[in-house]
Formats: sequence, C-alpha cells, structure tokens
Amino acid sequence: MRKRLGILLSGRGSNFEAIARNVASGKLDCEVGFVFSNKPNAPGLKRARELGLTCGAMESAGQDRAAFDGQVARLLHEQGVDLVCLAGYMRLLSGHFIQQFPGRILNIHPSLLPAFPGLDAQYQALAHGVKVTGCTVHFVDEQLDSGPILLQTAVPVLDSDTLEELSARILAQEHKIYSEAISWVLKGNYRIEGRRVIET
Repeated sequence: MRKRLGILLSGRGSNFEAIARNVASGKLDCEVGFVFSNKPNAPGLKRARELGLTCGAMESAGQDRAAFDGQVARLLHEQGVDLVCLAGYMRLLSGHFIQQFPGRILNIHPSLLPAFPGLDAQYQALAHGVKVTGCTVHFVDEQLDSGPILLQTAVPVLDSDTLEELSARILAQEHKIYSEAISWVLKGNYRIEGRRVIET
C-alpha cells in the first residue's frame, strides 16, 4: 500500500505543488493523502482542490494552540497520513502534535541551518553579508528549526542580489531537495544518531 503524505501549508504552496508534481509523475512513490491549511483562503489550498485532492482548513487566528493542533492531528489520523510535510506552514507546532507523529514530520527552511532560523531567513542572510546560504530539510522537533537535518543545498549569495532574486534561487532548490528527502524517509533507509541522520 502506498504511503500517504499530509501536507500543511499557509500560503501559495509552491513546495506543495512541486511535491504533487513529483507524485503525479511517479518520481515519488506515494500519494498526497491530505492537504491542510490554517488559512482557508490560502492559494495553495485552492490549487490542491483544483487537483482533486482531499483538503481541510481551519482559521488558526485567535485559537488556542494546543486545541487547534489537536484538531489538525485528528484530521491527519482520520486520513491515514504516514508522513507530515510542512510546506510554508506558518505556525509553531505544539509538543503534543509533534508527539502524535514521532519522527514523521518534515520541514523545509530557506537557509543552511542552524544559520538563520525563524522568519525572513533570506533577509537575514543578506543582512549578515554571507557569501553562501541555501535550504535545509529537517525533522521537526519541539524547538524552532532545530530537528535533525536530512538534506541541505547551498546557494551562492551574489553581490547584486535583491531579496526577491535570492529567494527565488533558494526556492528552486527547495523544490528539488524536499522530494528527495521525502523519498529517503519513506524508504526508511536511514538511522538517527544524536542529531545526525545517517543513510543505511
């Protein structure tokens, strides 16, 4: 039976679309079982519905975090989700939610973690004057952008870069490595030693 992905998004959903394309083409041997957004009007959610995928949405603003996350976790369990993929999901997950899916939540972040965690990572890279940044796929734990790292890709920072140009180049790499990391996790060919993810 094919593994089922649950994808959580808050905005345009470009990483979700890249994953969905790779599923449709057979590059990823799984199915998108459920797409959820904490923003009912998110463009990514509209696109998921256009693709005929099972979707859910609840506005998170003003909600108690633990109670909201509990509802989302129930939806994911009801849909038989095997792996949760955060794709621009702009909420910190509660510890209870993370414990519902131990070792089964992935996130992609637009920097070479542990550099520049949190919001506006691309801006942080430009502001610090680094020569190289990139993107990181990591397991999610209860700290911000701190879980064990699966894959990273470096992106050079050019002297002429605007925030938009750098962000676009990083995003192109995100679209590539997220599906690679998902495939790796679904195959189970890895072990975690401390903070290190080791291919087996």
